[in-house]
Formats: sequence, C-alpha cells, structure tokens
Amino acid sequence: MTTTGDDGFLAESFEAHRGRLRAVAHRMLGSGAEADDAVQEAWVRLSRSAGRGEAGGIGNLGGWLTTVVGRVCLDMLRSRRSRAEEPLESWTPAVAAVPDPAQDALLAESVGTALLVVLDTLSPAERLAFVLHDLFGVPFEEVAGVVDRSPEAARQLASRARRRVRGAAEPEADPVRRRRVVDAFLAAAREGDFDGLLAVLDPDVVARSETLVTAGASEVARGASGFARLSFVAGPALVDGATGLAVLVDGRVERTLAFTFVRDRIALIDVTTDPARLARLEVKLLPPDGDGDRTGTSRPRPGRG
Repeated sequence: MTTTGDDGFLAESFEAHRGRLRAVAHRMLGSGAEADDAVQEAWVRLSRSAGRGEAGGIGNLGGWLTTVVGRVCLDMLRSRRSRAEEPLESWTPAVAAVPDPAQDALLAESVGTALLVVLDTLSPAERLAFVLHDLFGVPFEEVAGVVDRSPEAARQLASRARRRVRGAAEPEADPVRRRRVVDAFLAAAREGDFDGLLAVLDPDVVARSETLVTAGASEVARGASGFARLSFVAGPALVDGATGLAVLVDGRVERTLAFTFVRDRIALIDVTTDPARLARLEVKLLPPDGDGDRTGTSRPRPGRG
C-alpha cells in the first residue's frame, strides 16, 4: 500500500473497504452492532500499523483488512462459545441480537433465514471458512492464514459447512417425517434412552434457552435425558409454526421447544421458559397421532416459573 503518511489518506483508503468488511463481519457474527465493533477494531489495528510505520508495507490493503476482520470475528465467535458453556443471563441468539431492524432484514434477505440458523450451529472456523470463500470469494490460501490452518484444511472446513448449508436449503421435508423425529425424541427422553436421543440429533446440534447454550449431540442428549420428568407432561406442538414440543403444567404452557431440522435430524432446539416470551408465542397443540389439531391455535397463558 502506498501512503503519504497523511491520516486523511489512510482513513479514505479504509473507508473504500468499509462496506465489504462490514458485510463479512455481519454474516460472520449475525449482529450489526458486533459487526461494527469488528470493523472498528480493524481500523484501530491499521492505525497502529501506520503509527509504527508499517502501513506502507501492506501490498493488498483489502486482503489485509479482510484477514484482520476475519480474525477478530473468529475471536468473538470463540469467546461467545466459551461464554455459552456457563449460564448467560442476558444471552440472545446472534441472529436476533441486531439492534437495527433494517440491517437485520437486509441480512436475512441476502443470506436467508435458514442459512443464518445453520451458520449459528457451525464451529467458528467452519463458519469463517464458508463465509470468506463461498460468500465473498476469498481464496483458500488466504482463508488458511485467517483460520491458522493449511489451505487443504481450510477447504475441508468450508466443505463441511457447505454440506450443512445445503441441507438447510433442501425443499421443505415431509412434516410427517419431522413429526416422527419429534415423537422419537420425546420417547427417548421419557425412557432416558441416550442412544435413542443421539439417533435423532445432528452431531453438531445446538440447544439454547434464555440462560444456557449447549452444543454437540452428546451434551444435548445428556441434557435431554434430564428432561425425563417434564417429558411426561410434554406433547407435540407447532411453536410459531415450527415443529416442536410444549410442556403443560396445570393446563398452562410452562415451556416450549422449537426444532430446526437438517436432513431429518434435529440441528437446533430453541427452548423458551420466560413467561413474557411464552405469551408472545403462538402454540398449536397437536394430538398424539399427529393428525388434526387438539386445541386450535391460541396464545398460551404463561406457566408457573
């Protein structure tokens, strides 16, 4: 990069890349606010490099900035996952965490809701490799430098992510098949059948509630085994249109589980227990055989805490 050392020139050069950098960060993080933070951090690092007299040695500013933003996003995703191992009082899914509704809508339109859900289940390295290569055309040689892997390993990361994304983009599966998966999940939970739970869970399944995130089939299956007591008062339901389960206590919906599927396995479980959030959900209870509607469509009365 040729520079006169003038701060204005440096800022102008950075601004020429800002839109693309924010697009990369937004698709990586699912949050407009966090994307802005990542881009700002890239500017801070560029400024520091200029202050040390190193900016003149940057031959490809766009590639350098993309690498920096990618690494910042990778660190943020890894931090998010490490925090998710403990209860999170204020945690909300990244896709819903964007404070700017307009930006959120643009993201959903350009990437697709199904893709956003699946991206949220990928490992940070898989997500970064897919976003950089498949969405923005960054060569695997450059992706490798960001994820600190060989080009071949970066290619494999993107390939695994691509398979999961393609699974999400498949035509809507037969609802009868999905209902069978839910019934099998519920039966295995009631019986404490760990292997039965693993059979219906995607290996990289994510279960998330207002206070806890659990990732991986084994961990989710262990958590579902502890659901055995409540499973006897749970039944199949449509939760805001998504196939899932509703737990009823004294005739009230005490919690819901909404499932997202990838290739007829459960890839995401959204658990809602907060009374205020439950009150906003539209829950349709279904009969045991899956035919018809037992109660009609209604908004539940929140259950007891």
